[in-house]
Amino acid sequence: MNLSISLTSGEPIYAQIKEQIKSQILSGRLREGEPLPSIRQLAQHLNISVITTKRAYEDLEKEGLVVSVAGKGTFVMENNKEAIREVKYRELEDRIRTIVTESKALGLSRDEVIELFTLFYGEEQR
Repeated sequence: MNLSISLTSGEPIYAQIKEQIKSQILSGRLREGEPLPSIRQLAQHLNISVITTKRAYEDLEKEGLVVSVAGKGTFVMENNKEAIREVKYRELEDRIRTIVTESKALGLSRDEVIELFTLFYGEEQR
């Protein structure tokens, strides 16, 4: 697992870790059942606090992407296709919200936006 953090980005370190691991899970680079480094190992590797790493892992567990097994470690959740779909769906909703906001700022009507979606989706208008 390849992670890097920026101390100058303004984004909290735990969030950077969480997003990078989440991205690797969603892209398939981290596979179901694959172990993550221990909280201590990752903290040592990144030269950060154990508490910071623990927070990132806890957030990933709340999202249903990883599972912690006492005495064994943290693993990418098996059979997590529905959790991954839900995460991607929420991200898509956020992007659509942004598109709607930008469309309104441009003065586009709902029909004009739907027409654009239809065009890019590859379907003919009905």
